[in-house]
Amino acid sequence: MEKKVARKKATMVLLAGIIFNLSIGVLYAWSVIKTKLTSDLSSGGFEWTSKEAGLPYTVAIVFFALGLLIGGRIQDKIGPRLVVTIGGALTGLGLILSSFVGNNVVGITICFGIITGLGIGFGYGSVTPPALKWFHPSKKGLISGLIVGGFGIAAVYFAPLANALLNNFGIEKTFMYLGIIVMVFSIPIAQLVQNPPADYMPATPKNFKESTTSSAITGDMTWTEMLKTKRFYLLFVMFLISSSVGLMIIGNISKIANIQIGISDTALLALLVSFLAITNTLGRVLGGLMSDKIGAINALFVVFTLQVINMVGFLFYDNLFMLIIGIILVGFNYGTLLSVFPSITATQYGLKNYGMNYGILYLGWGLAGVVAPMTADFIYDSAGNFDNAYIISAVMMGAMVIVNMMLRSNLATLKK
Repeated sequence: MEKKVARKKATMVLLAGIIFNLSIGVLYAWSVIKTKLTSDLSSGGFEWTSKEAGLPYTVAIVFFALGLLIGGRIQDKIGPRLVVTIGGALTGLGLILSSFVGNNVVGITICFGIITGLGIGFGYGSVTPPALKWFHPSKKGLISGLIVGGFGIAAVYFAPLANALLNNFGIEKTFMYLGIIVMVFSIPIAQLVQNPPADYMPATPKNFKESTTSSAITGDMTWTEMLKTKRFYLLFVMFLISSSVGLMIIGNISKIANIQIGISDTALLALLVSFLAITNTLGRVLGGLMSDKIGAINALFVVFTLQVINMVGFLFYDNLFMLIIGIILVGFNYGTLLSVFPSITATQYGLKNYGMNYGILYLGWGLAGVVAPMTADFIYDSAGNFDNAYIISAVMMGAMVIVNMMLRSNLATLKK
C-alpha cells in the first residue's frame, strides 16, 4: 500500500472511530433522564424512586462491559465493521424500544440497560483495535486517547440534548428521538471502520527512537495465556480501584459542589459537570500522549500519585476555585486511565487478540461502575458528606502506587 494512501486510510479509520464513539455516548444523558423519571406525574415524570431510576443505568454499565468483552472477541475473529455496525444498531434499538414500554421499570431496564448497554459495549470495544493497527506502536497511547476521547466528549452535547427533548416532548419521545439520532449517525460511520491489510506495516515516525521507558513484551497472547501472567492481575486491580475512585467523584460532583461550597444554582452545577466532561476528555488524549512519551507504567504512577494528593485535597476544598482545581485533576486522572489501559494491553499482549484481552481487563471498569456509586451513596447516607469517601479513596490510591511499583518490578524481571 502506498504511503500516501495508507496515511489517508489510517486517518479515516481514526476519525470514524472518534465520531462513532461520539454518536453512542448516550450514557451521559442518563443523569438528566433520571431526574425526569423521578419527578411527579403532573410535570411529565414517572414518579420513580431514585433507586428505580438508577437501575437501568447500573445494568447498562454491566452490559457495556460484557458487550465490550463479547464484541471484542468477535471482532478479533471477523473484523470490526460488522461488530461496530451491530453496536450502533443495538444502541439505537434499545432507546427506541424504551419509548414503547411506558412507565415500566423492568421494561426500560431491559431495553436501555441490556440492549443499549450491549450495543455501546460492542461498538466502543471494536473501534480502537483497528485504529491501533493502522498506526505505529509508538502512538498507541495517543490513538487510544483520541478514540475514547470521542466517547468522553459526548457528555457535552448528549446531556443538554436530552434535557431539551424532555422539556419539549416528554420521556417516551425523548427515548425515541435519541435512538433515531444514534442510528442515523453511528451506522453509516461504522462502515468506515476496517482493519489494514494482513501485510500492512505502519510507517515509522521520523526521528523515532525506541524509548527507554518502553515496557513492551513481544508476542501475541491469547486470553488464556494472558490470565496466566502475574501482571494481568496487577493491571486488573489498578484499573478497578483507580476507576472506582474516579467514578465516585465524577458521579457526585454536583452534590459535592452543593454541600461543600453551597452551590445551588442548577445552571452552574450543570456547567461544572460539563467542565468535568471536558477535562475527562482532555485527560484521555493528553494522558495517552504522556504514556507514549514516558511509558505507560510511569504515566500510571503520575496519575495515582496526583489522585492521592487530590483526594486528601477534597477534604479541604471549600471554595469554587479550589473545587475547579480538584475537578481538573479528577477529570485528567480518570481520563488517562481510559487511554493508558488500552495501550498497555496492546503493548503487553499484542494486537491479534486485543479485543478479547482488553474486554477481560475492562471488566474491572465494569465492576467499578457498579460498586463505586453504591459505595459513595452509602457513605453519604450514613454521614451526610463524602469525607470518609475521600479518606478511603486516598488510602486506596496510595495502595495503587505500591501495586504500580510491583508491576514495574514484574516487568523488569521479564525483560532480563
